[in-house]
Amino acid sequence: MGTVVNRADMNGDPRWEQLAAILVGWSTAVRPGDRVLITMVEPETFPLVRAVHAAVVQAGGLAHVEFQSGRLEGDLLRLGSDEQAGWLPELQRVGMEWADVSIALRGAGSLHELADVPAGRIAARRRALGLVSALRTERTRWVIVRLPSESLAQQAGMTPDELVSVFFAAALRDWESEARQYRRVAALFAGAREVQILGRGTDLRLSTEGRTWMIDDGHLNMPGGEIATSPVETSAEGEIAFEYPALYAGRSIPGIRLRFAEGRVVEACADAHQDLLEELLDMDDGARRVGELGFGLNPAIERPCGDLFYDEKIAGTVHIALGRSYAECGGQNRSALHWDIVKDLRREGTVTTDGRTVLERGRFADE
Repeated sequence: MGTVVNRADMNGDPRWEQLAAILVGWSTAVRPGDRVLITMVEPETFPLVRAVHAAVVQAGGLAHVEFQSGRLEGDLLRLGSDEQAGWLPELQRVGMEWADVSIALRGAGSLHELADVPAGRIAARRRALGLVSALRTERTRWVIVRLPSESLAQQAGMTPDELVSVFFAAALRDWESEARQYRRVAALFAGAREVQILGRGTDLRLSTEGRTWMIDDGHLNMPGGEIATSPVETSAEGEIAFEYPALYAGRSIPGIRLRFAEGRVVEACADAHQDLLEELLDMDDGARRVGELGFGLNPAIERPCGDLFYDEKIAGTVHIALGRSYAECGGQNRSALHWDIVKDLRREGTVTTDGRTVLERGRFADE
């Protein structure tokens, strides 16, 4: 798993077929007759798209592939009207209503594709796409894969081949064994009334009473590797500061600090892109509430890559998501926004449940 891979050989890499088998057999459990929407984001994802398509066909599913690209979205937001920016793409909506299974294979072009787009336009577009995302989580068995790319490797400070090795090490795991470990960690939080996060610039309390903890053992994201719940919507009290820049629509927002009262963000500041932060918080009535509280558990991801799908899985980190909550956890907050922001607890940080320490400096009590 740790060998360096020549990118020129990636089209014929047998690990795509191994991953496709996990995505179709384990992550989404495709059955004969299932309608499977495969979303191909950027041309570079084609080797995995082809492998997943073949695996779905072999499983007896009815596969349809749609293409999307951040480059096309950039053209729309730069050249289109405000009405076009906020347009709900009907075929994407219909696709989610049609599908039993959604498998999104997301590559990345330039991570700064939308750097010159006004924050209001980005927020309007994300508000529209958030409705499609909500349909995915509510109506389908789904998994999202974040594939490595040259631009992501550059942002992570790795060579492309190093990032490919990290990706496969984090994705091609014994997920049944991982699931058992994640359930042991989730048991530390089961039945707790309150979770408190303490760390640099942070003292945040959230109620999880009556809420269910779910594990992402490769069934939701790939790479997987977290436990999460949706806190009581009115419970967040205190403040939290984030060491890692938060990414949204290709924009990096560093130094975010949030203060909560009665469950809502009442103060928010950042070291840059304050305008975008405020646009996101004002996206709708639910955007200022915490929709998710999660902890990273994947041991193969050890340092931030500058991408949420990797960074939120780093073992020893905590993340909150502003906006839409998970109904399967008992969450009731509705929003077009679901935006995860990651905090590192490995050097300085403690998490308690009802006053009992369950995590200290990145290590759980059962480790």
